[in-house]
Amino acid sequence: MPPSEDRGCTDPAVTPMPHVAPVSERHRVLIIGGGTAGICVAARLARLGQEGVAILEPSERHYYQPLWTLVGAGEARVEDTVRDEASLIPRGVKWLKDAAEEVDPVRREVRTRGGLRVGYDFLVVAPGIQLDWDKVAGLRDALETEHVSSNYDVKLAPKTWRMLQRFQGGTALFTQPATPVKCAGAPQKIMYLAADHFRRTGVSERSEVVFGSGAKAIFGVRPYARVLEDVVKRYGIQTHFEHNLVAVDGARREAIFETTRDGRKTRVTLRYDLLHVTPPQSAPDFIKNSPLSSREGACVGWVRADKYTLQHPSFPEVFALGDASDLPTSRTGAAIRKQAPVLVENLRAVMAGRVPTARYDGYASCPLTTGYGKLLLAEFDYEGTPAPSFPLIDTLKERRDMWLMKKYGLPQLYWNWMMRGRA
Repeated sequence: MPPSEDRGCTDPAVTPMPHVAPVSERHRVLIIGGGTAGICVAARLARLGQEGVAILEPSERHYYQPLWTLVGAGEARVEDTVRDEASLIPRGVKWLKDAAEEVDPVRREVRTRGGLRVGYDFLVVAPGIQLDWDKVAGLRDALETEHVSSNYDVKLAPKTWRMLQRFQGGTALFTQPATPVKCAGAPQKIMYLAADHFRRTGVSERSEVVFGSGAKAIFGVRPYARVLEDVVKRYGIQTHFEHNLVAVDGARREAIFETTRDGRKTRVTLRYDLLHVTPPQSAPDFIKNSPLSSREGACVGWVRADKYTLQHPSFPEVFALGDASDLPTSRTGAAIRKQAPVLVENLRAVMAGRVPTARYDGYASCPLTTGYGKLLLAEFDYEGTPAPSFPLIDTLKERRDMWLMKKYGLPQLYWNWMMRGRA
């Protein structure tokens, strides 16, 4: 069974519950975040008998987000993507229902939104990624119209499917920001499913599917990019690369992109009849303001971590993994599945006074839905080299068995194995 492709996430809209801990407390291992990465690490530590572990997480619901693409395509239900957070907290691990607000790695202390000061001996930073809706002018208002949606919000994914069902022709526009995002392939997955749906319903001849992407190419790993370029050609999709969405006018149904021409930034307006937006994304604000974050280069604001050991280079008692880290690989649950055992092994080595020796090779995967019943399983490492999990299967082709794996197999792997520290 291959790794799960991208992360689950916790509900950002839930208000923190009243404190279940005293004003000040200390833990041997404190984990910031109860999403995929945090639970994976906690479960592995619990299975190894590690005591004194606590998870800092405000949400009472935990989502398996990869299925939101299929919710938006009418192939899954929202209720199939959610579990109670309490059911995933490993036995023996303390759950602090609060949110991190500030990290002080010098004092080894985390201050919370609810006013707690939580000390730690060792810290695992896994708070997930932040959706920056307000960085696109007018987007929130546009999402209130019947023509704009986003599968990146569990409340909006069902709306995407309703929009596809109502669509009778015109321009269907799909966007991807210039920032890193949760699963770099997700913005185009729904586009291919939409294009396939339009063919099935007979509206493709009077429709135009357009992809406005802040990226330089359809996919960063060339062998898979070649396959996806053929998919784009098959559906007749118009692509506009290095076009970063900066504003949406919901009343006029216009999307405004920023691009560079002749060395100068300029704006391009595209009209739409259906718009699916992937919002800009970044590390949570408390991470950006923390001494743990990178201050230079392309990774400003993300948690620093050695790309192989996942240990912070300046604070050896701190480790990071998942979406908020500056690891130079895709932000996917498959990556977390490979990162978690390396982190746990190295964390326990440091706790015992040893040098961390386990290494993460940058593995990530992204199952790209290229149509109903079709999926391209992209698996690769730090070098951008294909790293297939199935040596006897050609994963450089669109496959029905991979579609079935995504729809049925990966959710079971996620809930029953990854979240239990068994895979």
